[in-house]
Amino acid sequence: MIVAGIMSGTSLDGVDVAVVELPSGRVIDFRSRSYTAAMRKRLLAVSNTDCHTRDIARLHFELADLYAKAIVSKVDLIGCHGQTIYHEGRRATLQIGDGSVLAARVGVPVVCDFRPADIAAGGEGAPLVPFVDYRYFRHAKRTRVALNIGGIANITIIPAGAKLDQVLAMDTGPGNMVMDSLAAHATGGRLSFDRNGALAARGHVNRKLLDELLRNKFYRKDPPKSAGREEYGAEFMQRLLDTRLPIEDLLATATALTTATIADAIRRFAPTRVHDIIVSGGGTRNPKLMGQLAALLPDSGIAKSTDYGLDADAKEAIAFALLAHETWRRRPSNVPSATGARYAAVLGKICLPPR
Repeated sequence: MIVAGIMSGTSLDGVDVAVVELPSGRVIDFRSRSYTAAMRKRLLAVSNTDCHTRDIARLHFELADLYAKAIVSKVDLIGCHGQTIYHEGRRATLQIGDGSVLAARVGVPVVCDFRPADIAAGGEGAPLVPFVDYRYFRHAKRTRVALNIGGIANITIIPAGAKLDQVLAMDTGPGNMVMDSLAAHATGGRLSFDRNGALAARGHVNRKLLDELLRNKFYRKDPPKSAGREEYGAEFMQRLLDTRLPIEDLLATATALTTATIADAIRRFAPTRVHDIIVSGGGTRNPKLMGQLAALLPDSGIAKSTDYGLDADAKEAIAFALLAHETWRRRPSNVPSATGARYAAVLGKICLPPR
C-alpha cells in the first residue's frame, strides 16, 4: 500500500508530504510546500487566541484544498495530521484541515484527527511519533533517544532491547518556535527563522533571564507532558520583548533555553547512559543549537536521523503515513507509556472518498 503522510507543524512554516510504501516503510518521495505569508498570518490569528469561529471554519476547508494540491504522487491512503490551532493535553485538542474535503479532492481514503482518541483514553494526545521512533530506531544493545526539534522539542527514550511499553516520551519545551518568532520580529518578517543560528551567534546568553525561564514548573513535571503555542506563543514572546534586551541576546538565550531543557530531560529521564541521540526536524539545520547540544551531552553520540536512513526533515510526515496505515488495519498506534493513556487506542477518523 502506498500511503501519503501530511504534516504541518507548530512552527506554521508549511506542509510536508512523505509518500511511503507500507508495510516495508520505504520512503518513495518527500516534498515541502511553504505557507504563504498571508496564510501563516491567518493561521496565527486563530492559534491559541480569541477569534471568530467563521475564520476557523473557513481555514478548516481551505487547508484541505491546500493539502490536496501538495500531493503529486498516486497513493492509496492519506494520513493527515492537520494544523494544530489549540492543544491542551488530557483535555482538548483541535487540528484543522477537513479529511472529507481532502478525500473528495484526491479520491482516496483519508485518516485524520489522530489526537482525540488518545485524549479520550486519558492521555496527553501527544507525542504520537514514539510508535514510529520505536520501529525505526530500537536497538538490541544501545539505548537511544529520538529527538525532534520542530516548533516544540520532544524526545522518545528507547532503552536497549526495549518492548514498546517500555518506551518513554515527552515534549521537553520549546524547539524552534521562540527562536523563529524572535527572528521574524528582528527582521520585520523578512526571515521566518534564524538561518544557521547566525543572529543568535551575534548575541550573548542572559543568564539571569535564562535562569528565570528555567524555573517554569513544566520542566520539573514528570512525564507524560506536552506543550505547544499555548505555552510558547504570543504571550511568551511578549514576555521576552518586555525585557528590552537586544534581540540578538534574546535569540541566544532562547537557543540556550531549547538546548538546556532538552539536555535536562534526557539526563533526568533516560534510565541508563544514552548511547545515541538521533535528531530530526528543522533544528538540525541550526549549527549553533546542534553545537550546544553536543556540549551539554558529551557522553552521547549525536547525529541526524538522515544518517540512520530517515530524512531529518521528513520524519514527522513519515510518521503520520505509518500511523494512518495502522488505523486502516484497525490496529492501535498510540504508546500509553508515552502519552499517559489508560489503554492502547486506534487513532484517528477515516474519511472515505465519493464512490
